[in-house]
Amino acid sequence: MRRRTESRALLTIVVFLILCGLSYGRFISDQFDIVSDGFSASRVPDFLRLPAAEENCEQSYGFLPCTSTALGNLFLIAVYGYLMYLAATYLSTGSELLLEILGPGIVGGLFLPILGALPDAMLILVSGLSGSAETAQSQVSVGMGLLAGSTVMLLTAIWGTCIIVGKCDVENGVAIDSRDTKAFSLTGSGITTDVYTSYAGIIMAISVIPFVIVQLPQILHSNSGRHLAVLISLVVSVSLLISYCLYQVFQPWIQRRRLAYTKHKHVMSGILKHLKKRALGRLSREDGRPNEDVLRDLFEAIDENKDGYLSYSELKALIVGIHFNEFDMDPNDAVAKVLKDFDTSQDMRIDIDEFISGIGGWLTEARGATTVSNHADSMKYIDEFHTQTKREHDQLGEQNDETVEAVDNPRWISTKAGLLLLLGTAIAAAFADPLVDAVDNFSSATNTPTFFISFIVLPLATNSSEAVSAIIFASRKKIRSASLTFSELYGAVTMNNVLCLSVFLALVYIRGLVWDFTSEVLVILIVCVVMGVFASVRTTFPLWTSLFAFALYPLSLALVYVLDYVFGWS
Repeated sequence: MRRRTESRALLTIVVFLILCGLSYGRFISDQFDIVSDGFSASRVPDFLRLPAAEENCEQSYGFLPCTSTALGNLFLIAVYGYLMYLAATYLSTGSELLLEILGPGIVGGLFLPILGALPDAMLILVSGLSGSAETAQSQVSVGMGLLAGSTVMLLTAIWGTCIIVGKCDVENGVAIDSRDTKAFSLTGSGITTDVYTSYAGIIMAISVIPFVIVQLPQILHSNSGRHLAVLISLVVSVSLLISYCLYQVFQPWIQRRRLAYTKHKHVMSGILKHLKKRALGRLSREDGRPNEDVLRDLFEAIDENKDGYLSYSELKALIVGIHFNEFDMDPNDAVAKVLKDFDTSQDMRIDIDEFISGIGGWLTEARGATTVSNHADSMKYIDEFHTQTKREHDQLGEQNDETVEAVDNPRWISTKAGLLLLLGTAIAAAFADPLVDAVDNFSSATNTPTFFISFIVLPLATNSSEAVSAIIFASRKKIRSASLTFSELYGAVTMNNVLCLSVFLALVYIRGLVWDFTSEVLVILIVCVVMGVFASVRTTFPLWTSLFAFALYPLSLALVYVLDYVFGWS
C-alpha cells in the first residue's frame, strides 16, 4: 500500500509537468488560415481542437492550458479530476499513518474528518471566490452540485454497494460473521452494525438543520430576511461542526465505558444462568426475594476449602468453569467485577451473607431489565436477561477485533504522513480552481447545467478513494467491519453537511450571493433524513435495502430536473 502511494506521488509530479509543458506547445487554432501543407484549419471540426488555447478562454494561473471546446474541457475535467482524486488519496493515507502513531481522540475526532472533507471544501471555496459577484453566482452552482452529489452518492451508490459486498447470512435478526451461504436472498442475507453506527446515522440526520434554516425565507415565500437566514444558518452549521468534532474526540472514551458496563452485565447474567442450572430449586421465592436455602447450597459447593468464604481463587475457578464463549472474557476482570458488587466488607473475599445479598441484587436487576411476566420462574427471566445482554454486547461491538500493532520507526512514519498531508493539501488547493473553470466551460460548451455535471462527475474524483476503502473494508463480512464502514459513510456525509456547508454559507454571506437552491436542498434533506431514520430504527439491513438505496440516486437527479426545469423552482 505504501509503495503504491509513493508511485502515485511520482506519477502526480510527472502528470503535472506534462500538463504544464502543454502550455508551451503549439496548438491548433484559428489564428492561421493555411498551415504548411496547405490544409485549411477552418475545415477542422471543433471537437478535434482538444488542447487549443483559444483567444476566448483564460488560462488558469496564466500558464495552465485551457480550451472552449466540449471535448477539450472534458479532457481537462478528467485530468484535474484525477489530480483531485490523488489529493484525496494522499490525505486519506497520511491521515491513516498519523492515526497509527497518535491513535484516536484528537487525531481521529478532529483531523481525520476535516481532512477527509478538505477536497470538497476546497472546490466549494474556489467556486465562490472566482471573479466578480456575477461570475461567482454562476460558478457557485458547481459547489452546490458537488455538495449534493457527494452526499447522495455516499448514501446511495456506495451505501448499497457496501451492503452487497458485506452481506452475510441473517439469522434471528443478526448477520452471522463470515458466513454467506444464502446467495442473493433479499431477506435472508444482509449486514448488521453496532449501536454506535445508529448514533452516527442519527447525528447525520440532525446535521441537515442548517439546510432547513437557510430555506425558511423560501418556504415562507419571503424575499426579506434571506441574508439574515444565511447568517443564522452559518452560525448553527459552525456550532454543529464544533459539537461533532468534540463528540468524535470523546466517543472512544464513551464507547469504552459503555462496553465495560455491558461486560459487567454479561458476567452477571452468565453467573446467574450457571447457578440456576446447578441449583436444586429456584433462586428466588414467589415474592421475588432470594431463596436463601438454595443459595447456601450453591455457596457451599463453590467454597472448595470449606472455610466459609469465597476466595479470589475460588471465584476465578467458578468464572473459568462457566466458559464465556460468546466473547473474550478475562477471568481476572470478571472476578474483579464480582468482588465490586458482592464484597461490601472489602476484605477481598465473600461470606455467605454477602453472597446472598449480592445474588439478590443481581436477580432484582435482571427482573427489572426483562419483560417476562412470571418473575417467579427464574428460568425464563434469567435466560431472557442473558440473551438481552449478549445482544447489547454484539451491538456495541468488541474493541479488540482490529489489533493495533506497534509502529516501527515512528519518526519516519510521522514525516511521511506529514509530507502526504502537505502534498494532498497542495494539490487540492492548486487544482480546485482549474477544475471548477473546466466544469463551467464544459457546461457552456454543451449547454448542460453545471449542477448536473458537478453532481455526477466531481464526487467521483473527491470521494472515490473513500468509497473504495469503504467497499474493501465491508468485504471482510464481519459486524465490526460493517459498523466501521457505515459509521465512516455517515461521518463523511455529516462533515459535508456541516464543514462544506459552512464554507458554502460563508461565501454566500460574505460575497452577497443569492441563495437559490431549493430543489438541491430538498434532495439532500430527503436522502439524509430517509437514510438517517433507516440507521436509527434498525441495526440489521437485509439485501433489499441496497436496492432501495440504489433507487434514490436516479430519483434525486430526476427530482432536481423536474423541480428546476419543469416547475421552475430555481
